[in-house]
Amino acid sequence: MIISTPFYTRLAQVLISIICLVYIAIIGQTLLAPLLFAMLFSLLLLPSCVFFEHRLRFPRALSSLLSLLALIAAIAGVFTLLGSQLTALAQDWPAFKQQVLDTTVDLQKWIEATFHVNSEEQMNYINDSASKAVNTGTSILGHTILSVSSIVLFLVFTFLYTFFILLHRRLLLRFVVSVFDQEHSVVVYDIVSQIQYIVKKYIFGLFLQMLLVTGLTCIAFWALGVKYGFLLGLITGILNLIPYIGILTALILSSLITFATAGTSQLIFVAIAIVVIHLIDSNYIMPKIVGSKVKINTLVALIGLVLGEMIWGITGMFLSIPVIAIFKVIFDRVNGLNPWGMLLGEDDSDPDSKPAIREVVEDEHNKGMDTGSQVR
Repeated sequence: MIISTPFYTRLAQVLISIICLVYIAIIGQTLLAPLLFAMLFSLLLLPSCVFFEHRLRFPRALSSLLSLLALIAAIAGVFTLLGSQLTALAQDWPAFKQQVLDTTVDLQKWIEATFHVNSEEQMNYINDSASKAVNTGTSILGHTILSVSSIVLFLVFTFLYTFFILLHRRLLLRFVVSVFDQEHSVVVYDIVSQIQYIVKKYIFGLFLQMLLVTGLTCIAFWALGVKYGFLLGLITGILNLIPYIGILTALILSSLITFATAGTSQLIFVAIAIVVIHLIDSNYIMPKIVGSKVKINTLVALIGLVLGEMIWGITGMFLSIPVIAIFKVIFDRVNGLNPWGMLLGEDDSDPDSKPAIREVVEDEHNKGMDTGSQVR
């Protein structure tokens, strides 16, 4: 006899499971965050490892190492380009300060004329704020040094995890399959293969999207004659990996740098260019390249970004969409979790089907009324 669990019991179980998962994620950030990045990198590097092993007959350790070195070289190349451009940008620091001073003088005159606050009172307020900033400067510097060291350790552990996941990938797969009963092995293999395919295509789509957005931004800034257009285009492409929030951050940074190097004449054109590129990306590039790989609705994606930022900060924002995609693959293929997979996916229902659903509900209601009258 099959005993049906009440809805409130199942709801309590789901809520307790979610709370436990979030708590584990918070206390285990040091271990789980680089491990998740390593899993994503491993799925991305898996085709190159298979190529080295099967085509070139390399040992698994050597193929894993070569694939990891290629990834490190690509990341190092991007950071080298950023560093060289930022070094050149630092040379314009005196011009930036002068631009800020000129703008400050104009702003003071406007505040004095509009709000009738004289320049002396404004300077007193600025001096008080500056003294407070100087007092907290040492602590800010200390936090910055700790952040840099944390990033270095994060990258080191991520690369180590990536190498060992690639090296022991078959052992890990056998472990995952052996955890479940033999009758579920086919479903487990299907889930693993689907996760591997979707995440690999999603990450590849993100890199392709980043390259396209970077190229479009660089071309637009070059046409506008913006100084450090390549740097701004690269920053825009990288930050665009964070949905919704990344493009806004790129717009603010690009506006500030353009204001510091060219004044307000090009500021409006830069903002228009970034908005147009974002519209092209969100309406064509994203749906065609990335959206076709991961079917997640925008509401869940936005909630995932907020939760990721609450739990792990910027790292959580980068990982939120791939993690949701993995959960969706699992939910779609496990009995009892299908409604959650439907909730995460896109709304592809036909509007014409709504009256039919309403008719079914009304028919069931009428049947219940007839049954009740017969009982009476």
